[in-house]
Amino acid sequence: MKLTEKRGGEFTPHPPTKGTVKAVIVDVTPLKTVQSEYGDREVFRLVYESEVEEDGKRCCVWSRPFTPSLNEKANFRKELKKIMGRSLTKLETEEFETESLVGMGVELIIQHEEGKDGKTYAVISFIGPDADPIKPSGKYTRVVDRPDKDAPVSGDQASYRKAPAAAEDEGRTGWQKVKVHVGKHSGVDLGDLPQDAVDALIKVWLPLTKANPKPKADDKRLMMALIEVQQLLGEPVEEEASY
Repeated sequence: MKLTEKRGGEFTPHPPTKGTVKAVIVDVTPLKTVQSEYGDREVFRLVYESEVEEDGKRCCVWSRPFTPSLNEKANFRKELKKIMGRSLTKLETEEFETESLVGMGVELIIQHEEGKDGKTYAVISFIGPDADPIKPSGKYTRVVDRPDKDAPVSGDQASYRKAPAAAEDEGRTGWQKVKVHVGKHSGVDLGDLPQDAVDALIKVWLPLTKANPKPKADDKRLMMALIEVQQLLGEPVEEEASY
């Protein structure tokens, strides 16, 4: 697919992770028309096969839905920056082949969230490039290659039907929705920042703010969100005062 789902059901979500885990992109699903509060729209998802295994088989997790847009404010373009660890080149913004993502290695943090429908979803809350990527196991069958895309799966493929993918507004955890109010990323959700920008906030901004005895409300929100990210990454977190 050049840029110029599964059916619902009760499936076991990908286990939540402690810190980052290695994963590899194994699918870019075909465009599918879905209904949203803004009307019908076409969306696709990325499928990640992680190193986490259950019953001797790797688990998979689906991204939130993306519209096929490379607009600067588009969610897919923000996701690409995190996956690739860099901004798109001018040539890539003119035409990007999504198939080039298949086989690309990443590092993920996966959390569990309960959606509005009461179901538990596996949510990708952190993503970054992997310098030493794993290879696909070869057991996943791409959606486009399945004879009946809506038919129930069985056997090896059943291990990949881990959970209905979260809707776009449900595929975000609390810390991801916190607005950054400092620096060049002011006004951007913390969850939309690339890994290097989050690292910079943790290493530079966070210690200075912790030292402030009377932080403002916006500082408190961002500070607690960054502390949560530290914990998810498995980094040591000093005992905090009650803010």
